[in-house]
Amino acid sequence: MSQMAAIPKRLFRPIPGAAALLLSALPAMAHARAPGDAATRCSGLAKLSLPHTTIASATPVEDPAATFKTPSLADLPAFCRVVAHVREAPDSDIAVEIWLPVDGWSGVFHGNGNGGFAGVLAGGYGSMLSGLRRHFATATTDTGTAPATPLEGDALIGHPQKWKDWGRRSTHVMTVTGKSIAQAYYGAAIRRSYYTGCSTGGQQGLIEALYYPSDYDGILVGAPVINRTWGHAAVAWDFAAAHRSPTSFLSDDKLRLLNAASTAYCNSHGFGFAGDAFISDPLACRFDPQQIACPGKTESSSCLTQAEVAAARAFYNGPSSRSGRPLFFGWPAGSEAPARFGWSFLETPDNGGPPFGGVFKWVFGANWDWRSLDIDRDMPIVDAKLGADVNDATRGSLGAFAARGGKLIIFHGLADALVPPAQSVAFYQRQARQSGGISRLKRNARLFMVPGVMHCGGGPGPDSFSSTLAGIAQPPLKDPRHDLFETLIAWTNERRSPDSIIATKFTSAAPTSIAFQRPVCAYPQTARYRGAGPLSDAASFTCR
Repeated sequence: MSQMAAIPKRLFRPIPGAAALLLSALPAMAHARAPGDAATRCSGLAKLSLPHTTIASATPVEDPAATFKTPSLADLPAFCRVVAHVREAPDSDIAVEIWLPVDGWSGVFHGNGNGGFAGVLAGGYGSMLSGLRRHFATATTDTGTAPATPLEGDALIGHPQKWKDWGRRSTHVMTVTGKSIAQAYYGAAIRRSYYTGCSTGGQQGLIEALYYPSDYDGILVGAPVINRTWGHAAVAWDFAAAHRSPTSFLSDDKLRLLNAASTAYCNSHGFGFAGDAFISDPLACRFDPQQIACPGKTESSSCLTQAEVAAARAFYNGPSSRSGRPLFFGWPAGSEAPARFGWSFLETPDNGGPPFGGVFKWVFGANWDWRSLDIDRDMPIVDAKLGADVNDATRGSLGAFAARGGKLIIFHGLADALVPPAQSVAFYQRQARQSGGISRLKRNARLFMVPGVMHCGGGPGPDSFSSTLAGIAQPPLKDPRHDLFETLIAWTNERRSPDSIIATKFTSAAPTSIAFQRPVCAYPQTARYRGAGPLSDAASFTCR
């Protein structure tokens, strides 16, 4: 539910004046000057007149690496940075930021998603860098939720218009506004449009495909938050399970123990390979943490107490009714290891309650107490109040998007403990039924489930497969066989259907030494071992 760009922290500071409630990865640039007429063209955008829109700033950035004192940005072209605010309704204020390459614009508009409750523009900067390097005009939005932040949504209590902007409207507003600014700057029409985003950004992309099918030619989304209300309910459920008693909380050491046990069990039962540190098919594996329970009432670092077993079972099972009937997806085996957005994150209090618990405060008020959570009683109320505003990805059809030739790629890590990966499979299957079968759906939409990868990246699996994933080491070449964004571009432009990609695990944060590679196959195919060759070599596997 949160995707934050891996940009040096010193680049984050308030945008003076016009966007005091936003964060910016770009400092004030009063001394930066693009070549004469480029600087004039850029600053002239401050006078651009668009409906319901205020241009807060239009600033040339001639040398990004020098300006930010960040050598890794040396390959960025000079660009014009524009921040705008769109206010179409009372209590609606959707911020949009767009970077416009000064020279060599490719004719492409690139929209980007954000993370969590957003409220800041910075969540889209990582993937904007990927677009700018391709000489795309690239944009992001704060989703209209300021002064919220990606992890804190309490500021939106009593602001239903902002819920609507966050749930459905803001990305379309960003797209329309960003395209208008780009066309005014270049004096030319947009040739192609692509969208990329993960987590909340994934949901934003699905909303575009389902409800605004003319906005983009190609859409790449990762780990999309499809059922927003129940996704937050699952996080609250897990938090409650971990804090049911003083002994229910699983320490990082116990999470590592649980992860090692589930991985060993699933791989020894045909759902992975003995040499892997991850599970290839965790959705088909049912692991019971009772297998590593401490005998009797003894306690040890090498086993789980009964209270810890109960908490882990709740995590695996997901929200359930009082009678024990499953109501939503649980977390897959192999997702247990401590991580930034893993199980330890789900157990950690945020503002005295569960992470992302602000949604419940929108419904039940600022004094909502997680201890009172009753899934059977509360979720019908939550869905009745918020469902129409924030759950649109659970409805709708890709039919219109497909009819105009749009291409959609969804990826999801199979070790994701924050957004259940089974949710993406269910979405794809539902769209297949509506479109007449998977073979028909695959003409315009492909799903890639990536083993061992956590929320939007990271984890023991091959987590390098898209240049839009901030903070994840990427292959040095822009190659459709290794990069989902390049795959999307090739599919959209050249009709090269992506049956698989090669995902890479590097031995370090820098793409210099490869630990192993594995093909990731378009659903419903999976990578199968050929019976010969090292597990570290993608050529040892085939899709079937």
